[in-house]
Amino acid sequence: MYAILRVLVAGFSVLCLVGGLVVIVAGGRTAPSGLWLIALGAAGLIAVAFERTRYRSEAAERGGEAPGSAGIDDGPLDPRFRATDERFVDPTTRQRLRVWVDSASGERRYRRDE
Repeated sequence: MYAILRVLVAGFSVLCLVGGLVVIVAGGRTAPSGLWLIALGAAGLIAVAFERTRYRSEAAERGGEAPGSAGIDDGPLDPRFRATDERFVDPTTRQRLRVWVDSASGERRYRRDE
């Protein structure tokens, strides 16, 4: 689903870039509109490029891991982490999670709430 959306956004962005270039080359009073189209197309391509890396680690992306468990920590928890009252349901896995935080660094960990 998201792959299709990415392709559609990238395609629309390329069309904006090409359209902007055509408008600028055509000249006349509409040339400044071409700059807006180029800016919109560039922003779309940048968003598509960085969206993939924003929410997943490079290792998870390269390894082809299924999305959904990237932030859940099942290993032993370092004693510096303290449980918070913050709980939520992960929208991907539908599991109830609790937030644990290291007050010195602000680092957060997510563990299944039992």
